[in-house]
Amino acid sequence: MISHVDIIFGLAWGDEGKGKISAKLAKDYDYVCRFNGGANAGHTFYIDGKKVVTHLIPSGICFGKKSIIGSNCVVNVEDFFNETDYLNKMGFDVSLIKISPNAHIVTKDHIELDKQKFATKLGTTAKGIGPCYADKALRTGVQAREVFDANWLWDEKFDGSVLCEGAQSFWLDINRGNYPYVTSSECLPYSACSLGFSPKKIRNIYGIAKMYDTRAGIDPYFDLLDEETQLIAKLGNEFGATTGRPRKVKWLNLDKLQEAIEVSGTNILYLNKGDILVQANIYKLYHNNVLNNFDNITEMCNYIKNAINCEIIFSFEP
Repeated sequence: MISHVDIIFGLAWGDEGKGKISAKLAKDYDYVCRFNGGANAGHTFYIDGKKVVTHLIPSGICFGKKSIIGSNCVVNVEDFFNETDYLNKMGFDVSLIKISPNAHIVTKDHIELDKQKFATKLGTTAKGIGPCYADKALRTGVQAREVFDANWLWDEKFDGSVLCEGAQSFWLDINRGNYPYVTSSECLPYSACSLGFSPKKIRNIYGIAKMYDTRAGIDPYFDLLDEETQLIAKLGNEFGATTGRPRKVKWLNLDKLQEAIEVSGTNILYLNKGDILVQANIYKLYHNNVLNNFDNITEMCNYIKNAINCEIIFSFEP
């Protein structure tokens, strides 16, 4: 029986530091689960000073937790085994990893179609994610049950506490984002229920954002970088964990953050990378469509606290 479920998801355009927060929390749960997307995402975190990057497998594997890839995820078999080999060599018990039999399989044809039709036009990662979801919707897809050995498939029910990891974010969600410059899955917390639990079991929704906005790939909403945002991008090492693509940077849009918090039901907000603004000594955000300037980080944080109606945890560590 499930005791409670907590969910981590992104409130912006991805790359908010969800992996770092998940790594902090994962040790306190019986299960850590991924509920959307495929290997087009990347979570980066550090364990005892050792850098770990995962793309599909939940961070719980690094803490000896049962790590579930859910039915609303898509799996590239070759990428999956490359990632399990990588984690096994780092000393983690990959036998804890299980895949929902209903997850769908990314094929070489999906990847080729993505490269030819969508990578340049929409700025996708060319991982075949969108075409795979399209075949799922057409009911012509291949499920994990048809490909993976039974040892990899999840055939048990939850028993205890569950942490759910989201990939991408609110403003990349296929229903909420700047369509068609969006991902192909549902990123909001309600999508986590596809793992097999009632929304009544949800205790906390941890929404993750940064003290400035970033976006990898193509999106007309993001302007070209100016001198100040270029400095933020450089200091923040703003490159995608999966593709290595440089991210575009904008000042934090508090209006969009407020909307994402309200719609998602976020009750605990983590705001990462405050240290980057301190290094740059530049403190700006948009609110009510006006660009506000602050003299210091304390003034900016106090302004955010007064505008946001939930618990806020500011992070000033890498």
